[in-house]
Amino acid sequence: MAWMADPRRQRIEELLPGVRSVLAVGLNYHVKAERSPTALAVARYGWGRDYHRVIDQRLRRLGRWLETQHPGVRWRACVDSAPLLDKAWAEDAGLGWIGKHSNLISRDHGSWLLLGHLLMTVELPADQPAQPLCGSCSACLEACPTAAIVEPFVVDSRRCIAFHTIENRDPELPREIAAAMAPWVAGCDICQEVCPWNRQAPTSEDPDLQPRPWLLDLQAHEALQWSDQDWDERLRASALRRIKPDQWRRNIRSLG
Repeated sequence: MAWMADPRRQRIEELLPGVRSVLAVGLNYHVKAERSPTALAVARYGWGRDYHRVIDQRLRRLGRWLETQHPGVRWRACVDSAPLLDKAWAEDAGLGWIGKHSNLISRDHGSWLLLGHLLMTVELPADQPAQPLCGSCSACLEACPTAAIVEPFVVDSRRCIAFHTIENRDPELPREIAAAMAPWVAGCDICQEVCPWNRQAPTSEDPDLQPRPWLLDLQAHEALQWSDQDWDERLRASALRRIKPDQWRRNIRSLG
């Protein structure tokens, strides 16, 4: 993932000259719905409306309100597509700590959080950074079927099911990934599903996050018959549009 090396990720002032404060927000995307036991698995973040749009629109509303409180303030809304160390800033802001699976964990919401940030040129009082509370737990390391979490806090994307099902553009997936990925065809939630902090995670009723029904009962034999247009229509306003139709078919066929 070469885009992770963007130098702006370490120089936040290049995203907003004169930045004085960073507001970190988290959107709980854990909903009550569950997929059918026989369905192909899709990561929860992609069940509802594209979270980039949802969070960006809400941050922009906040930015416009900020202008009424501090005339002349400049601000910038960032979701995870911006070259920002989003989890590090969220941890420093006290939203949660970066867990051993590399996801941010909140005491109140677990790791089912989508992150956003509002950069601004006005100075706000800072919250205390979050303290890591993973302790000696190693559930996420032990549960990963491809051993992608090579050590606490370090994920090797070359072994990660989520990386290969979403970012890998090759016509065929590596044999060791294909052998271990079932039933995941778009992302992977295994390391979050086993996290103890998610056992009592609250659920969201946010209408923007509720799942498209077909994602909960996605069957391989049906999905392989969908045309490119079918995929386009079903994934409108979805974060899963990053996975192109031929990748969906490749991922499904890789399950054998």
